[in-house]
Amino acid sequence: MIQSDEKGLFTIQQVADMTGLSKQVIRKWEERYGIIQPKRLENGYRIYSQQDVKMLLKIKLLSEQGHSLKQAALLVKEFSEEPEVPMKEEKLPNYEQWNEYVLQLLEKGRHCDEIELTYILKQAYHHVGLERFLTNIVVPFLKEVGKKWENHEWDEYQESVSSLVVRDFLVQIRRNYQYREDAPFVLGACLPYEHHEVPLHLTLLQFMMKGWKTQLIGASPAPGAIESLVSKLKPDVVLLSATTTIPFETDPHLLERLEQFAKKQKDIAFYLGGQGAVTYLADYKPRAIIVTNSIADILK
Repeated sequence: MIQSDEKGLFTIQQVADMTGLSKQVIRKWEERYGIIQPKRLENGYRIYSQQDVKMLLKIKLLSEQGHSLKQAALLVKEFSEEPEVPMKEEKLPNYEQWNEYVLQLLEKGRHCDEIELTYILKQAYHHVGLERFLTNIVVPFLKEVGKKWENHEWDEYQESVSSLVVRDFLVQIRRNYQYREDAPFVLGACLPYEHHEVPLHLTLLQFMMKGWKTQLIGASPAPGAIESLVSKLKPDVVLLSATTTIPFETDPHLLERLEQFAKKQKDIAFYLGGQGAVTYLADYKPRAIIVTNSIADILK
């Protein structure tokens, strides 16, 4: 695997893959604004630190927010020299918590390298443990992948490969995790017509770390599948997820049917989350199904 050396240094091609900037742009920003000062090997090739990569990412995002490159470079330089002076959150992106694993995942994701993506995920998981793996590596990586796809820096295939590799790895963790026989049982399900299941995997893993047994109904289950499996498996909690509003727009009576079903399940608690659900059901009053994006609300 091509990665940084033992000192955490990257080649210019790796930096280009991580940031989405061309090698020409990286050199231009270096020479014109002096915001980064990469070291050079004996053969003259540039090598960049993780801090260099983060600086480039900050300038890039500030320029996308409407700042000129000169303004962006000055803001980043000022912040790096005077860290005790707080800056408005919307002005300066926070890449400080990014680590080498996130940067390597971005590099391999750009090349759709499934084997290397999986290898890096395994390394990170075993090195930092599950909780930090999710919060410091998986979530930042997926957010950046989504941003790159929305900004047309990555195509659909690059986004899909990266997301699917992460999803498959999270599934593997859940399947191999040990739990008590008498552990409470939570069943997660995407709503019909909802295809984004990774957020639900992340939520179930948080339940798993609290000692719960977990099971997931895959993306876009057939109409009636949720009701059938709930009746068969008898979970303690059912988590329904809709990252988009597509389920409600496609089937306006979907929630009503699920409400009627949930009312009959006296010993099962039903929750519905995801940005799509929270947005679409902003005026919805909790009844048999509680709409929330807070795991704390469910675990209290």
